[in-house]
Amino acid sequence: MKKYIAYLRVSTKGQERSGLGLEAQRAIIYHYANLDKIEVAQEYIEAESGKEIDNRPMLQSAIADCLNDKDAFLIVAKLDRLSRDVKDTFDILEKVRGKFVSCDIPTQNGVLDTFTLAVFAGLAQRERELISIRTKAALQAKKNRGVKLGKPENFTNESRAVGAASTKQKALKNLNNRLASALIERFDRGLYTLQQIADELNSKGFRTSKGKLFHPTTVKRLIERRKVPVSSILKAS
Repeated sequence: MKKYIAYLRVSTKGQERSGLGLEAQRAIIYHYANLDKIEVAQEYIEAESGKEIDNRPMLQSAIADCLNDKDAFLIVAKLDRLSRDVKDTFDILEKVRGKFVSCDIPTQNGVLDTFTLAVFAGLAQRERELISIRTKAALQAKKNRGVKLGKPENFTNESRAVGAASTKQKALKNLNNRLASALIERFDRGLYTLQQIADELNSKGFRTSKGKLFHPTTVKRLIERRKVPVSSILKAS
């Protein structure tokens, strides 16, 4: 019977201790698994900011589990949690013999094709490159303005609190979008009806923008806004 081996990754030891980013990753993975009615048999958490996949012991353990069990699939919440390098991504895919699921990548009947994976892997790698470029440019701009860098005392407690609240809100919004997208994908594949999606959203504590419960009509509007094919909407209704 098919099972998932979950791999979660944060960038620093501090994040591992605080749980920053882990709850969101875990929620996405378990929600995806519950929709497919597949057990998450094991969970590996990595606190590693390095780029080399060979320097990630938890990843190697997760890969080993997949190799030792023909029914085990490696699963991540988002492809960049696995790697932001195209070559590394496909190296890992080869190691697990194609038994891999990334919750943010659409599949065809549960099958992840290599072309789609290549597109998402390329985007993840490009994002890594852009992050580096933006960071260097921002630091240089601050230096040009005479700002002293690397001093936490430059930030007030109020600004820290505002920044933390903003980060939390963005993370929550991103998580909600991913969970909604996962439900919509299953609707488009004919696995869920509008009523079932409404029930699932309500049971998870989601509400409409007006704070009300979801109904088939509000779910239909949500799907239409996300440009799901109208033909599949009418058929499922």
